[in-house]
Amino acid sequence: MVSRHSFVALGGAVVLLAALGACAPADEAGPAASGSAATGAACASGALATRTPGKLTIGTDNPAYEPWFSENKPSNGKGFESAVAYEVAKRLGYRPENVVWTQVTFNNAIAPGPKTFDVDINQFSITPERRKAVDFSAPYYLVRQTVITTKGSKIAGAKTIAELKGATLGAQVGTTSYQAITELLKPTAKPQVFNNNDDAKKALENSQVDGIVVDLPTAFYMTGAELDDGVIVGQLPQVGVPEQFGLVLDLGSKLTPCVSQAVEQLRQDGTLATLEKTWLAGSAGAPELS
Repeated sequence: MVSRHSFVALGGAVVLLAALGACAPADEAGPAASGSAATGAACASGALATRTPGKLTIGTDNPAYEPWFSENKPSNGKGFESAVAYEVAKRLGYRPENVVWTQVTFNNAIAPGPKTFDVDINQFSITPERRKAVDFSAPYYLVRQTVITTKGSKIAGAKTIAELKGATLGAQVGTTSYQAITELLKPTAKPQVFNNNDDAKKALENSQVDGIVVDLPTAFYMTGAELDDGVIVGQLPQVGVPEQFGLVLDLGSKLTPCVSQAVEQLRQDGTLATLEKTWLAGSAGAPELS
């Protein structure tokens, strides 16, 4: 993977999503989180019943993609989600040396059953269906799905959803990016599904698909640092409740209220907005598809 510094030009983009994510109304954040309200005593340092006493085990996938992580090393504190994870751990009373990272695939993390982690952070969109199998923290990021392609493709100049109807599109399995293809774009060609974004990107490079759907920060990173002649076609319309990322926990976890409380503290004191400005490119240069 290319380091964040390889696309420093993106850092100057206007971070509209940072403001939106940081200012999400409390009534939007509340229903997305599972569990009852936390108390100070229950969330005090050392009071949490984690998998390993005195440690906080955090899961994420391998590879861990830019700009959410950096250099495929979640433990280095670089990248938006790595930084968020360490800030949450800090609010829960865990120093960096007491944070343990473990590899968990995207689909396994949100599948029913006991977990091998205390929390998992991996661009998990909060959905009612997933909440039947896992708990979510309060949301830490407001998401927009985006179509990307390469110069010269038949959809490179598309400005509307209608112009994508005949395109072959793809996305990672089990993601809301794939759901956006099947439920919003509804192309006539069968959508392609991939194990991860690397496979989707390779298919795009090999002209096996006309375009792929990813979240907006990933779209900026892929088109700016990974794809030759990468093009952002446009952001998809926001339909219904805004899509938001949350940390995943075991269903009914006693940690959920405390983790949600920590995320809300990060929102209220401006830390989330600062981390978005530091690590994520904004919506400048990404047109809206009508």
